[in-house]
Amino acid sequence: MSNRVVCREASHAGSWYTASGPQLNAQLEGWLSQVQSTKRPARAIIAPHAEYTYCGSCAAHAYKQVDPSITRRIFILGPSHHVPLSRCALSSVVIYRTPLYDLRIDQKIYGELWKTGMFERMSLQTDEDEHSIEMHLPYTAKAMESHKDEFTIIPVLVGALSESKEQEFRKLFSKYLADPSNLFVVSSDFCHWGQRFRYSYYDESQGEIYRSIEHLDKMGVSIIEQLDPVSFSNYLKKYHNTICGRHPIGVLLNAITDFSFLNYAQSSQCRNWQDSSVSYAAGALTVH
Repeated sequence: MSNRVVCREASHAGSWYTASGPQLNAQLEGWLSQVQSTKRPARAIIAPHAEYTYCGSCAAHAYKQVDPSITRRIFILGPSHHVPLSRCALSSVVIYRTPLYDLRIDQKIYGELWKTGMFERMSLQTDEDEHSIEMHLPYTAKAMESHKDEFTIIPVLVGALSESKEQEFRKLFSKYLADPSNLFVVSSDFCHWGQRFRYSYYDESQGEIYRSIEHLDKMGVSIIEQLDPVSFSNYLKKYHNTICGRHPIGVLLNAITDFSFLNYAQSSQCRNWQDSSVSYAAGALTVH
């Protein structure tokens, strides 16, 4: 263990979000101050992982539902964008750095997950190249700042899971989801539309292209709210909507809960075939 790298650097700080702690703190505070906590305490949230300029204000709607006084462990499930992965992977480090403060990985839970034989290890390179987990770290640090020495994180990189693997992971995580001191953060953007994403579904009956995209996303959102993994899978097969966190979402869909989406946004409004946009949605899940 002596030669193990202990820290993952905040590799996207300075490009996807500011590397200045005070500036980042003020930005996050600004976005959070503009939204309501209507679904508190959340047991799980879905939030985007794009550059904060595009999705920071949308993500605030999800993070506002986090109750730091009861949350002790935060599972962050992010899709793998750069490496082919057919299972899920765990980090090989102990600390995740953020410009606000360092976050500690829960070695006890990591040990339990590792023992199942269902996970692989990601290299430090894979870990630092990937943005889907990192983009949630500053928001996690901010949401939890009043209890910053009292919680740990469990980052999980989610691969392109088959439906049966999704079910296995859903079963594994459901026991952790049942514990009120655990929070699940599911990292996902919604529709990636335009030639650069090789996706251009358009339903003319909806009017402008951006309205068709919103209609398509909101169809997906309402299926997620029904917590029905089979319907969600059928929706993806039918429309091929480019929801990059579809596998982490599939793992989460567990029918013991109440899920509500709180905000929807697009990086820009597409009006012609040359345009492109990415959609963002924020939601929270509570358990009765």
